[in-house]
Amino acid sequence: MTELRSHSWHVAHGRSLDVGEHSVIMAIVNVTPDSFSDGGHYEAVDAAVAHALACIEEGAQIIDIGGESTKPDAEAVSATEEQGRVLPVIEAMRAKTDALISIDTYRADTARLAIGAGAHIVNDVFGLQREPEIATLAVQTGAGLCIMHTGRERQKLTDVIDDQVLFLSRSLDIAAAAGVAKQNIVLDPGFGFAKDTQENLELMARFTALHRFELPLLAGTSRKRFVGAITGREAQDRDVGTAATSAILRLQGAAIFRVHNVAINRDALAVADAILRTRAKLGGRTP
Repeated sequence: MTELRSHSWHVAHGRSLDVGEHSVIMAIVNVTPDSFSDGGHYEAVDAAVAHALACIEEGAQIIDIGGESTKPDAEAVSATEEQGRVLPVIEAMRAKTDALISIDTYRADTARLAIGAGAHIVNDVFGLQREPEIATLAVQTGAGLCIMHTGRERQKLTDVIDDQVLFLSRSLDIAAAAGVAKQNIVLDPGFGFAKDTQENLELMARFTALHRFELPLLAGTSRKRFVGAITGREAQDRDVGTAATSAILRLQGAAIFRVHNVAINRDALAVADAILRTRAKLGGRTP
């Protein structure tokens, strides 16, 4: 049985968020022209802010703002261009909402400027292993860290869980060496990042193995290619499939869900949360 364990996630600017006992939604706001399902929709600051505020109204507690597409084979942008896209949105959001703001970047300089502009969390898709300075920055600023697993630019182990343990253990060693406190860290197994459909499905099926780290877990399956492979849907039509993965992963103990469509995932997660509460009341009994 998956227990409803509550963790206090410490983030920048003296904030914290209770995760675990209730599912938490992180809404995706891509300030990019080329993201795989919503590229170009929110390039303008006003459009990005309006979308983010709508996501908060629908139930998102965290807004994850990214200025470089991380889809396979996406072209990298310069740090200057990335910062020019995200910083005005973060500044505008800081003035309009108390919701937590996450910067989706693997660059320490972008992360530093984003936190200065009002961001609370750094979401690093290279798990501190491209620019370890992000760990030091987290100590200096108190920022929360999303440390994500990736199979990109490296040789993976054959077993999906063995590879998770190998990669995330290295990332946590980097964080520990810099002095990052465990209460500032959330782990993300990186669905879709150099993982084929079978690997993603196996990662979902064996998700509870990741509780060995005793840290909150974030699930980022939204509109991913493997959801399309299962459902036969194009990216913009994968929200129902995404919601199914969110509910399944919630029942296995995922705490935070990074999604494009907040409303449909909120409802799916409300059902999963109700089941977990009922299990807890029954003491794990089954019929």
